[in-house]
Amino acid sequence: MMKTLLSLLVIGITLVVPSATGAQEFFFLQMSDPQFGMYTGNASFAQESANLEFAIATANRLRPAFVVMSGDLVNKPGDKAQIEEYLRITHKLDPGIPLYTIAGNHDVGNVPTPESLAAYRQVFGKDYYSFRNGAMEGIVLNSSIIQHPEKVPDEETQQREWLEQELEKVVAEHVRWIVVFQHIPWFLHKADEPDQYFNIPHEARNRYLKILKESGVQYVFAGHLHQNSEGRDDAFEMVTTGPIGKPLGDAISGIRIVSVSERGLCHRYYGLGNLPGQIDVKAFAVCSRDTPQGP
Repeated sequence: MMKTLLSLLVIGITLVVPSATGAQEFFFLQMSDPQFGMYTGNASFAQESANLEFAIATANRLRPAFVVMSGDLVNKPGDKAQIEEYLRITHKLDPGIPLYTIAGNHDVGNVPTPESLAAYRQVFGKDYYSFRNGAMEGIVLNSSIIQHPEKVPDEETQQREWLEQELEKVVAEHVRWIVVFQHIPWFLHKADEPDQYFNIPHEARNRYLKILKESGVQYVFAGHLHQNSEGRDDAFEMVTTGPIGKPLGDAISGIRIVSVSERGLCHRYYGLGNLPGQIDVKAFAVCSRDTPQGP
């Protein structure tokens, strides 16, 4: 009789344990380019403050697994007032929601130097690192030292070697999704597009894309453009997200919401005035990858 009761108890416990697939479903927010001071050419940053305050309040309301801030935190590299305002507002994010910060070219300079990297690291910590959430490994890169390594060649080499080692480890652990986050996109539309300010030069682009593809990376999220753009190279998806701060062209300020499930990563960009009241991960995760991603 006792054995029968124990067997029933074990069966009952097994039935209420969540499935592995369910445990892997979550969503995160990508914000980019708050760039304090851009609206007024560094004269003030009231508009940037208002936008980021709203974005952080939205994160606290939606409760994502984490938030990624894709670089250009400030407009003037090293500006004390701009940095302090960025930190003041982001410190309002619920401590239970991790914030992963990325270095942009306005944070470490268009051509980074040992001094500009040291200054960034003293305030914000590491500029390349990894993190794990469920079935996803996030890899954060400092794209500025890839685009312009002239004054910090050793830093570029160290980051690349670290990336290769990190990818080797993650692949060995059979992590389901490896997602790369950076500021400057590898490309905007096509992997063979011409070099320009808003992408990574061909030589470095080809070298890194080979490393990423060989490790099974399918998704990279970036900012820098102050508009939305999506590009593909076979199964590789390059997603460039519009700004929290000042938009360019006909873009609008907003946030990208990204769902992670067994089906893959599904994402959509929302203008600050068009954000949903809540996120249903199961419903969001099944959206077609051909669905328009506009606001």
